[in-house]
Amino acid sequence: MKKRIAIFASGSGSNAQKIMEHFKRNSEAEVVLVLTNNPQAYVLQRSDNFEIPSHIFTRHEFYETDEVIRLLKNLQVDLIVLAGFLWLVPMSLLNAFPNKIINLHPALLPKHGGKGMYGDNVHKAVLAAGDDESGITIHFVSENFDEGEIIHQSRFKIDADDNLEVVKFKGQQLEHLHFPRVIENLLKKMKS
Repeated sequence: MKKRIAIFASGSGSNAQKIMEHFKRNSEAEVVLVLTNNPQAYVLQRSDNFEIPSHIFTRHEFYETDEVIRLLKNLQVDLIVLAGFLWLVPMSLLNAFPNKIINLHPALLPKHGGKGMYGDNVHKAVLAAGDDESGITIHFVSENFDEGEIIHQSRFKIDADDNLEVVKFKGQQLEHLHFPRVIENLLKKMKS
């Protein structure tokens, strides 16, 4: 039986799209659901394009009820992937899916992580720190932002004249290249 992936995203969903593309014709795994807290998120259009069901939830549903957990359990989800999802994952969800929730962070953790460190905020912090390299970190999700066990890191060099857009572009290249493959490798290691 194919492994089942659920993707959480809050925005555009370019990483979600790369994951959906990667698993579209995969015999081992498939994306079965895209979830978002943002009814305007472009990721909903992307999931629609791949004919993958989506679910929009409220803050109340996510933090005060077990609706999201029930939905994921009913779909027998094996792995939850956060792809640009901005809310802290509640303990109830972490407990329901232990070591089965992963996230991609657009910097080399533990540097430039924590609350509010997402998207351009991260890249601006990297540039402000004068770092000569940055990269991506794929990690398990814990009860604190960006503190879970690291699964994979990839790096790129920051040149002296790199601006925000260039750093962001270099990072996205690594995200799109590595995130789907890391997910696939993780699923292969999981017991059926």
